[in-house]
Amino acid sequence: MKALLHRHRELCERAVDPLEIAVGLEVHGATDRTAARYRHRDVFSLAEELHARVPHNTERPSPEPRPLPVPRFRAGRLLLTLLPGALGAATVTGLRLAEGTPRLPVALGGLLAVALATRAALRHSPLAGPPGTRAGRTVSGTRAGRTTIGTRVGALGTLCTLWLLGYALLGDGLLHAVPVGGPDAPPTGTPEGPWPTATAPALALLLACAPAAWCAHLLAAAAHRGLTDSRTLRQFTAAMTPRLLGTYALFLAALAALAALCGTALHQPAAYPQVLTLGALLLPARLLTVRHHRRAPARALGAAALVEALALALPTAGRLPGCAFLAAPVQTLVDAGGEAAVPVLACGIAALALLRHAGRTLTRASAHAPAGAPE
Repeated sequence: MKALLHRHRELCERAVDPLEIAVGLEVHGATDRTAARYRHRDVFSLAEELHARVPHNTERPSPEPRPLPVPRFRAGRLLLTLLPGALGAATVTGLRLAEGTPRLPVALGGLLAVALATRAALRHSPLAGPPGTRAGRTVSGTRAGRTTIGTRVGALGTLCTLWLLGYALLGDGLLHAVPVGGPDAPPTGTPEGPWPTATAPALALLLACAPAAWCAHLLAAAAHRGLTDSRTLRQFTAAMTPRLLGTYALFLAALAALAALCGTALHQPAAYPQVLTLGALLLPARLLTVRHHRRAPARALGAAALVEALALALPTAGRLPGCAFLAAPVQTLVDAGGEAAVPVLACGIAALALLRHAGRTLTRASAHAPAGAPE
C-alpha cells in the first residue's frame, strides 16, 4: 500500500475526495482485480484508503469539495452545428433554381462551403470536446508529444468524415457509372444528371450535426450526474450503459426523421440503410473524440473510407487489359445488393466495432473526468 501511495502521491495530495482518486487510478489502468490485491473489494474502496492515508497540509484549511463542472450548451457553439445543414439546404435550393451551366459553379461553391462549415463544426462546436488532458499525466514532454499526435489523429478523423459525407453524396452515382465507362460529365448536384447525386441523404446527414451535438451534451450531463451520484465505479458503469444506448437510439431516430423529411421535400429516396449506418458510425466517433479518445474513431473512419475508395478504384483498374478480375469483388457485391451495399457494408462493420469500443470506454468514469481525457 505504501508503494501504491508513493506512486500516486501527487494525485492523492491534490484530490479533494476519494472519487477523484478512483478516477485517476482507473486512468492508470487500475481495476477491481487490482484493488483485490490490496484487500479491497473495488477501486473506490482502495481510493478511500489512499485518501485517508495521504498527509494533508494542516497550516491552511482543506478546500471544500468542489462540485463537478456542469456541462453547458452555448448558443455560439450551437449555431456552428446548424451551419452545415443550413449551407447544405441553401446549396440544394440554389441548384434547383439554377438552370444550365451555372449549376456547376453553384455545386462546387456549395460543396466547399459545406466542407468548411462541417470542419468548423467538428473542431469548435460541442462535437469537438473540451480541451484538457487526462489526470495524472505530469511529464510535459510526453504530454506535448501526445497532444501533437492526438491533433494529427483528429485531423485524419475529420478528413475521413468529410470523405464519408462526400461519398454519401456522390459515391453511389459514381459507382453506378464507372462499370459502363462513365461518368461522362462532372456532377451538377442533381440526381438525374450523368453523375447522379444523392442530395436527400447527404442533406439529412448535414442537418443531423445539431442533433448529434445535443446528444453529446445529454451524454455529458448524464455523466455529470453519474459522477455526482455514484458511490462506486461499478455503479457508475451500470448507470451509464443505458444512458449511452439511449443516446444512440435518440440520435438514430432523429436522423431517420430528417432522412424522411429531406426525401419528401426533395422527392428523392431517403436511403435509410446508407444514412443510418453512416450515422451509427459518425456518432460514436464524435462521442469518443469529445472525450479525447481519437485513435479508435480515426481507425474506424479510416477503414470505412478505405473500403469505399477501393470500391471505386477496383472497377476503374478493371478496365485495364487483363485486369478484369480486380473489378469482380465489387461487381459481385453490387449485383447482390446494389450500389448501396458498398457504404452499408463499409460503414456498418466499422460502426459495430466502434459501438462496441465506445460501450466499453464511455461507460468508464475516467472517460468523463473533469480534467478531460487524452489519447
